[in-house]
Amino acid sequence: MTGLCNAMTVDVEDYFQVQAFAGCIERKDWDGFPRRVDRNTNQILDMFDAAGVKATFFTLGWVAERFPGLIRRIVADGHELASHGWDHTRVDQQDPEAFRADIRRTKVLLEDTGLVRVNGYRAATFSIGARTPWAFPILLQEGYGYSSSINPIRHDLYGMPDAPRTPFRPDPDGVLELPMTTVRLMGRNWPCSGGGYFRLLPTALYRAGLARVNRHDGVPGIFYFHPWEIDPGQPRIANAGWKSRLRHYTNLSRMAADLEALLRDFAWDRMDRVYAPVLAGAPAMAA
Repeated sequence: MTGLCNAMTVDVEDYFQVQAFAGCIERKDWDGFPRRVDRNTNQILDMFDAAGVKATFFTLGWVAERFPGLIRRIVADGHELASHGWDHTRVDQQDPEAFRADIRRTKVLLEDTGLVRVNGYRAATFSIGARTPWAFPILLQEGYGYSSSINPIRHDLYGMPDAPRTPFRPDPDGVLELPMTTVRLMGRNWPCSGGGYFRLLPTALYRAGLARVNRHDGVPGIFYFHPWEIDPGQPRIANAGWKSRLRHYTNLSRMAADLEALLRDFAWDRMDRVYAPVLAGAPAMAA
């Protein structure tokens, strides 16, 4: 274990709400699918409790509206409650006023349900980038303090590879951005923040990358995953394309065990505490 504490985060959404299935499942049909997010997230909360880990839960308003007891447990267990937007609509598919309405509605519901201030935001599918610079001032105007919405890698669905790898302020009138963790090797950024890569690639590779970020770069890392990733028994979406099925279903059966090992072998805490110095206005961490 390194001496640094990393940020553990969960993007609270159900299996039928992911971007991989957006082309074959319409939002209007979501209520017709068996819901598993409540059970899966409670299992994660049990896992965190056993490991003594606190985390940040970026939560959809859609989920919070249907499972208020889950939101109250997240808060009661000492985790940070944060916003993932209302219904997983990509920011780059919204205009500024639609985005404002989305993040305002979500923040109000989360705060009214959890009875805590919601300070953090993560865009669906890391969909804030070079085409949406207007998002950062709107987030600040709507009462948010930070975003964790940029992934500085190349990817077919998202990515801003030229973005800074450590906390920065994209707009002087906007919130602080806490970008997803990457490893800098051979002149490019490589993903090192969990998600699908954690399941698709050897776990030893991820662990080596996070250790390098901690020891070589001297900065904390951010890990993220979803409740459906610990649920190998979830219903299969039969009409999804092969790439979507590969990304979504590969190695679900080993995820819980791999996650438990990760919780043991690295130090973890909530986003707001890991990044408290920079959120309070201290200089950004070294790249």
